[in-house]
Amino acid sequence: MFQSCEWSSARRVVVLRRRIKDSMAAAETSNESQQPTLHFIDHSDKVKLWEYAILVTNTDYSLDAIGQLYRDRADCANGFDELKNQWGWGGYTTHDLERCNLSARAVALIYNWWSWYVRLAHPKTRLEAITSRPMLLSGIARLTQHAGQSRLLLTLTHAAGDHIKSMIANIRKGL
Repeated sequence: MFQSCEWSSARRVVVLRRRIKDSMAAAETSNESQQPTLHFIDHSDKVKLWEYAILVTNTDYSLDAIGQLYRDRADCANGFDELKNQWGWGGYTTHDLERCNLSARAVALIYNWWSWYVRLAHPKTRLEAITSRPMLLSGIARLTQHAGQSRLLLTLTHAAGDHIKSMIANIRKGL
């Protein structure tokens, strides 16, 4: 049920659109079987697909600035969402405040270390833990020592082995 509200100042509605350059898939479930059927929408020059975002704001920024402001805001909120849902900051079941503080600080510290590590591995963009942890923690390492030299042999078990090798090379350069 829609409930109207009264605002203290005027708002404007901004509709942003962005062209979708990749192909899309639409899922359909038939009544006879519960198996979904995928219909691929092929992107060609004849068909233009658009993605829309509708923003309600009271700022007087230009349209370009509003789009970037909301993208930055969403990127910031993604960090908190990741801490809550993927790092265990969603809540604690103990009523002992000291243990809660210790746990929250430990999670924050490890999250910061992991963020720096992944930023070294992939400096162009931010990677979320849900994809970066399985990728970067999928290797098995063995330390060998011979003639006064130590060598670390890393065996990757992830399907994206070549991509991970380049990420590890970036970490090595950064350290």
